[in-house]
Amino acid sequence: MATCPKCLGFLDEGHRCPGGTWTHVGKAILMVAVGAGIGIVSVYAIEDRPLSALVLAAAALGAVLAMAVRQAIGAR
Repeated sequence: MATCPKCLGFLDEGHRCPGGTWTHVGKAILMVAVGAGIGIVSVYAIEDRPLSALVLAAAALGAVLAMAVRQAIGAR
């Protein structure tokens, strides 16, 4: 039994990997946007009028954490 090195699926004669490059890029961008949104919402939940630097830092931290979690769970 052989497995595909890209998607780790069963490798038969008619095998095609699910999704393409743009699908993977789109999922990564969506994950970054969701993480940034969660970071921004969490800052506004704690502080009434936060500084713009704090909002930007929270968005960046949320995006990085979301991508780290995505890579850790092995989402492809």
